[in-house]
Amino acid sequence: MTANVQTNSAISVDCAIFGFDGVNIKVLLVRRRTADPLYHDKELKLPGAMIRENETLPEAASRVLEGSTGLKGLYLKQTSIFSDPKRVDESELAWIGQYHGIHTVRVVTVGYYALVKLDQGMINYTRRQGAVWVNVDDIHHLIMDHMEILSDALTVLQKEILLSPIAFNLLPKKFTVRQLQNLLEAIFGVEIDNRNFRKKLFASGVLVETGEMETNVNHKPAKLYVLNRSAFGKKKPDIVKIFTF
Repeated sequence: MTANVQTNSAISVDCAIFGFDGVNIKVLLVRRRTADPLYHDKELKLPGAMIRENETLPEAASRVLEGSTGLKGLYLKQTSIFSDPKRVDESELAWIGQYHGIHTVRVVTVGYYALVKLDQGMINYTRRQGAVWVNVDDIHHLIMDHMEILSDALTVLQKEILLSPIAFNLLPKKFTVRQLQNLLEAIFGVEIDNRNFRKKLFASGVLVETGEMETNVNHKPAKLYVLNRSAFGKKKPDIVKIFTF
């Protein structure tokens, strides 16, 4: 072991919190917290935090998620580790030293993504926290390496959707086929053939009719469905075919 080599435990978590507004995939962004006059209040970032000495990484990510949304028990998934020694600039390191009392020359962060049902209550709550929901396709710049963390989270989300029913965490409990199709089109950035999609979807047994219809819509009301989780688990190869375009 090399002598006199400085070590540190400067580790953080950063969370890509995704929501779906019925048309677009959005991610929750917060303002950069720094007193440096070179930065202005339009500097946006993913919600994140330094981990505490008495918590695990998942506990830290859950703390960030609850602080950002006011909710517990949401779907949360670890993605990748981001360890470029220069990923955090001197201004941010100075702020970390002042705010947290952590004096370090680097910060390693662990990425997570979470899925939130984006209703008006959630929008109102996050607005009061000073956060904003932004269409993923409209984001072209974030501080540090948060664009990379966001892109990585979206890639992991796309892969996970093919293996589990997590996409339904973004939909209302009762939803239409059109809402599900819109969600998949937004996540994968593709246009889905409506007729073929419906044929494969209904053949899979993944959906269960509720016997209810949409209300308060300015078009012909559509049927509402719920997820049949047991069918999803038993027919995973068929599900992959449905979600492969």
